Amino acid sequence: MRNVLFVLLSLLSGITETAHAFQIGHITATFIDSSRSNRPVATEIYYPSDVAGDNVAFSAAITGKVPAISFGHGFVMTYDAYFNIRNAVVAQGYIIAFPKTEGTLSPSHLDFGKDLAFVLKSVLKLGSTTSSLLYNKVDTMNCVMGHSMGAGAAFLAAASDNTIKSMVTFAAAETTPSAVSAASSVTAPGLVFAGVNDCVAPPATNQSLMYNSLASACKQYIGIIGGSHCQMADASATCSFGEATCTPTPTISRAFQQAVIDTYLVPWLNYHLKGDCVSGNHFDTKLVADAAINYLKNCTLCATAAVDNNSLISTITIAPHPFHDALRITLPQGKKYTLSILSVTGVQVYNAEITNDDLVTLSSIPAGVYLYQLLGNDVNHKGVIVKE
Repeated sequence: MRNVLFVLLSLLSGITETAHAFQIGHITATFIDSSRSNRPVATEIYYPSDVAGDNVAFSAAITGKVPAISFGHGFVMTYDAYFNIRNAVVAQGYIIAFPKTEGTLSPSHLDFGKDLAFVLKSVLKLGSTTSSLLYNKVDTMNCVMGHSMGAGAAFLAAASDNTIKSMVTFAAAETTPSAVSAASSVTAPGLVFAGVNDCVAPPATNQSLMYNSLASACKQYIGIIGGSHCQMADASATCSFGEATCTPTPTISRAFQQAVIDTYLVPWLNYHLKGDCVSGNHFDTKLVADAAINYLKNCTLCATAAVDNNSLISTITIAPHPFHDALRITLPQGKKYTLSILSVTGVQVYNAEITNDDLVTLSSIPAGVYLYQLLGNDVNHKGVIVKE
């Protein structure tokens, strides 16, 4: 019964959990960063399609825009070591881009972080380019990710660019400049994955410090018990070589570790980037009952209230979703409700009485995920909305 209620609340807010498993399309691009002496950033981009392959059409099943992710590789690792992450997110309606820079023995962590942020902006521009296969398909909601060195660089990216909406890191390693220090400037929602048996970048001196330093009002830390540094990704000879020189070793398989990641990654993204309350509740519920992990968090992703009258709720619509400047709220005739809208940090950004068919103007609030509540004598209804 509880799950049915969460589904109902999501549908009535214009939010649906992606059930479609998309194929994977692929294009290659080289973006030129004119602000850094025309620095070329070669990038592999993957997106949802109906037929797998290079330069194939974007999926016709997706009529709106989808969030974009940039992903940073580990030290002397290549982008194709992260197809486990690619497969998980693209299949559920995300674009993921892998910059291929800084793959040498003496990488610049700072430049790599800037590349991750620049690629997100560049992919967004492809969404406005009529000749691109991504035309009119790229949402402003986005995420920066990475593994090991690339995860440390993701902290640098998120700290330097406030257009980055969220961050997910896997076995993040300290960087120069310091990712731990940069974390204190990151206010976007953050999810930090760590392997408890990581001997390459041990949690105590890397991910735990970064998580504690994070200034995010909503952040989570997931320690995978028995998990290692390299098993966050697919098999990589360079990563395995380094891991073979230290202890402790993993006590779970790569497949098991990646299954744990899959349990949490897409639901977390669905909540933060698509406003999917059902996924947020799934994440929170699983987190507290999972013996395969230890965790820390400072927020609840989705708190829903009881619905007092389901027949009335079925006549309420809130659209569009996501929205830009205004929401159209249609209520039962003759009914009045108080509409409250809060940021994910609990700050109220709107509160007013509405009736019948109201247009609520929200042009003054920044893009992001918000909680709303409709409260009346016969209804107490909460949900999630996303402003682009």
